[in-house]
Amino acid sequence: MTRVGVLDYGSGNLHSACRALEAAGAEVVLSSDHDELRRCDKLLLPGVGAFAACMEGLRAVGGDEFVTGWHAEGRPLLGICVGHQVLFTAGFEHEVEATGLGLLPGMVQRLESARLPHMGWNQVEAAEGSRLFDGIEDERFYFVHSYGVRAQQAEHLMPAGARTTWASHGGDRFVAAVEHENISSLQFHPEKSGASGAALLQGWVSA
Repeated sequence: MTRVGVLDYGSGNLHSACRALEAAGAEVVLSSDHDELRRCDKLLLPGVGAFAACMEGLRAVGGDEFVTGWHAEGRPLLGICVGHQVLFTAGFEHEVEATGLGLLPGMVQRLESARLPHMGWNQVEAAEGSRLFDGIEDERFYFVHSYGVRAQQAEHLMPAGARTTWASHGGDRFVAAVEHENISSLQFHPEKSGASGAALLQGWVSA
């Protein structure tokens, strides 16, 4: 059975993500203990709330260095919601710019839409050859956010070989998911996305 570590740094409702991973067939370890997490096969980085607050929480438990080290070792990593956002270079929210982990290039910014937050079900434009969305390309996923990595400034930044999945809200196009090397990251919540989210997590756990 695949052992998935969920990094606990005090961000959000972790238990729904843990339950979804268990339903996907994983043995789940929820912890901030680095030694315990290193014994896992894969790592999930959750996150809700503000970018800067999540980075502060990560640093408080040494999670920033742990995640970058995990990535450097080529081990499978999944970021969800703000856990996806902090993988990028920086975030600019509420007139505050905060440095991210820098594992992916791009700036998290407020979406340009008259209707925020972007809350509810939305379709995605799955990347060609995506493993995450294989067989579920036409499904809908559940989003709750007002900030994201906007296509306007990110399309030309994504590294060669990266599979970028996009979504749109109120006319603004943004990164919905990225698959690059050992990184998978999702702006939406798979644990809240019903059968489509369950299928995505099952595919990631079993890959």
